[in-house]
Amino acid sequence: MSQLAPVALWLPALARFAPDHPLHRALRQGNRQPDGQRGYMDGLGRYFQTHARALPAAALLRQHLAGDAGDTPWLCADPAWVQAEMNGARLLACGQLGLSQDEAEALAAPLRPVFGDAGMQLEVTAPDRWQVRLVEGTPVPDFAAPEQALGEDLYQHLPQGAEGRRWRILINELQVLLHQHPLNAERRARGLPPVNNLWLWGGGSLPNHVVAGPTRVVGDDPLLLALAARAGIPAVPRSTGSVGAAAEGALVDLQDLPVAELEQAWWPVIEALLAQRTVQLDFASGERWLHKPLHRWRFWRR
Repeated sequence: MSQLAPVALWLPALARFAPDHPLHRALRQGNRQPDGQRGYMDGLGRYFQTHARALPAAALLRQHLAGDAGDTPWLCADPAWVQAEMNGARLLACGQLGLSQDEAEALAAPLRPVFGDAGMQLEVTAPDRWQVRLVEGTPVPDFAAPEQALGEDLYQHLPQGAEGRRWRILINELQVLLHQHPLNAERRARGLPPVNNLWLWGGGSLPNHVVAGPTRVVGDDPLLLALAARAGIPAVPRSTGSVGAAAEGALVDLQDLPVAELEQAWWPVIEALLAQRTVQLDFASGERWLHKPLHRWRFWRR
């Protein structure tokens, strides 16, 4: 008889949990496993295999949200906030900037001709999820995912060399147009960050097959849901009820939640899950522990 896979509980980086957080008690009781992948994108790659060199986030999101990715290559072009500094500029936010659909369309309007002149088509798939449809065969450099660049100097993550020159020119044109857009003046007056850049990342074509490690997904992350849909496994929204009901083989995504919220709102259901199911505790920083229900009786472990 084959052994059931544990519930995979995807959590924030371990260092974010205070030493007295109740989660550490579960770690002392469980069995330490070899470290896994770190970060959001590599973490997704741990649970889903696309056989692509890099995860084609743009095509997956476009297919999941609009259903028309087709065979052409795509590139994410997410609204972003970049703060100018004395020696460069820093990426402070990407997506989740509180845009309405009308605001997103207004910001995109002057940018569409720029993309069109470059042989690309800008699509506002959702207010904070924009994609660019590329022509087949368009060479695309390796753009950094937002998680790799947040808080860092923008220019460290721009494509370099002769092949990257076209993209640097394009990004500069987009920045100028967004900086001049009247909607950003309105946002500043309301105390909101401007949308003064588009972050390009996640290029590639829709994979024919996605192989899933989990048997189902509990979560709200759009890219995670897109991968689950492409792999043909069920997904349910994240709630205390759906987390508590997670069966063996499920992936439960909590890695984007603040640790304080995890402790206040989610710890009781996590504790109950640990008492009932075999759980693989996967931290975004790579550390992993396996916890079985009987492990809670390991009182001698301190």
